Amino acid sequence: MLDWIDSYEERKWQTATEGTVRYALLGLGWWTIDVALPAIESSDLGEVTTLVSSSTEKAERLAEENDVENGISYDEYHDGAASDQFDAVYVGTPNAYHLEYVETAAELDKAVICEKPMEATVERAKRLVEACEAADIPLMIAYRMHTDPAVQRAKELIDKGFLGEPVSVYGNNSQPLLEMIPDPDQWRLDPNLSGYGTSVMDLGVYSINTARYLLDRDPVAVHARMSSHHEAFEDVSDERSAATLVLEDDVKMVTTNSQHAHEDTNLKLTGTEGQIEFQPAFHGEVTLQLSRGNVTVTVDHDTFNAEREMMEEFDYFADRVLTGAPMHADGRHGLTDMRVIEAIHHSAESGDIVEL
Repeated sequence: MLDWIDSYEERKWQTATEGTVRYALLGLGWWTIDVALPAIESSDLGEVTTLVSSSTEKAERLAEENDVENGISYDEYHDGAASDQFDAVYVGTPNAYHLEYVETAAELDKAVICEKPMEATVERAKRLVEACEAADIPLMIAYRMHTDPAVQRAKELIDKGFLGEPVSVYGNNSQPLLEMIPDPDQWRLDPNLSGYGTSVMDLGVYSINTARYLLDRDPVAVHARMSSHHEAFEDVSDERSAATLVLEDDVKMVTTNSQHAHEDTNLKLTGTEGQIEFQPAFHGEVTLQLSRGNVTVTVDHDTFNAEREMMEEFDYFADRVLTGAPMHADGRHGLTDMRVIEAIHHSAESGDIVEL
């Protein structure tokens, strides 16, 4: 077992050791200001030069508070203001606004790192990808789990055969959204802004995408059920969601998610020879439990909170922008997740199995 564990190498992906990518951050909510901004500032290959918000006044105020050079409005961004001051844009707005800001980035010839899910609908996500491809600009979807060291370690183990043949996956992601953000009118509960719903779009995507990344297999069919009970969730159908997915090579996956439940995140992958479990998986420090034969080992990592995960993610993105190397989790990769999420909602509505 120790031979499997000791083979891990951090930042195996890194090819650039110098250079700087200058970022404009769009959507100045708590995640952008409290997580993304300090993550970039503590990274090796990035710096924040521009903040973009609904008004120039707000953007300038936050820029001054955070020692950032430029603060501009969305209208000014669309007009090309300060475009010589940044090389890439980070899009952290509500889902339904991603397309317009990415289209402008494409017009300005700027690289893009866009939060997941990448848009509100498959159709809009497809337009987003096509805009970047037409302009020949780099586009990466911000799946922060890909650069978490526990996930990186598990990926290496799986690729070397630790699981044997993958058989099944179980993922859960739940949180008490209304305790975290006590506002029933928040955008995550507005389908016009969030997209197909709230729990699968915002939480279920973690299990689905991390499983896809680890196993290098995509879903081919889904069967889902969902329901909403609390009055704040009356406009979205998936306060509680459960789905069974069939991945390529007949790997079975179950994913459960809720925005109105006790916080819990878990991802378990089982194969013919071994098992890998992340607990917690997606919030806070990620702990890895490895089982093979009659031996079980728990692997703790340095504290990798969301900011540290984002720092790794931004350095990975900058590494690819600076070197021109191919990016994983590009637009086409993110578009697959959007199609899976849409299929889950269609299955829940019809009661039928939906093939992808």
